[in-house]
Amino acid sequence: MRHWFLPHSPDLLGLLVSQADTTIEGMDAFAAWSVGDAGMAQSVRDAEHRADDVRRALQSELRAAFSTPLDAEDIYELSERLDAVLNAAKNAVREADVMRLRPDEALAAMALDLADGTRHLRAAFAALASDAEAATAAADAAIRCERKVERRYRSAMSHLLDIEDLREVIAWREMYRRYARLGESLVRVAERVWYAVVKEH
Repeated sequence: MRHWFLPHSPDLLGLLVSQADTTIEGMDAFAAWSVGDAGMAQSVRDAEHRADDVRRALQSELRAAFSTPLDAEDIYELSERLDAVLNAAKNAVREADVMRLRPDEALAAMALDLADGTRHLRAAFAALASDAEAATAAADAAIRCERKVERRYRSAMSHLLDIEDLREVIAWREMYRRYARLGESLVRVAERVWYAVVKEH
């Protein structure tokens, strides 16, 4: 019966990194889909479901944990904000299918930047408990990826002025905005990394 009294200390940051790994798989599939591989749409959806499973496991362990390597609220928020990234990618694929639109070169380039940014977030999570400077540097790198997305977004939007069909303009504008908002989701995760580091130090 002694085990009843042992503190429960799950590897919460390990689960957070695992969620990031699955998110990277999904964002890589999203980038491949954006480049032109239509068959990767299902891979995006599958990764999103797997990431949800990891997120739920993390939340369950977080509730039961006796102690946590970071503030419990920060771990929860990082997981939730990361979840929003892959959800947004899945929704972008769904929206494109509804509009019968296939990503152009601008969207493909933006998706590659987004996938790269997700890798930096994973690196930030992995460093949170041991190297605050590395964690914040990785968060900064993720934000630089978002800045690239923002520049591509502005350039793509300016080219819509050359299109006369209003319905086509509206469709492309919506897709460009979706990808830009995906970048903003990355920034929200990175900013929470900064906040968590500040609280711990």
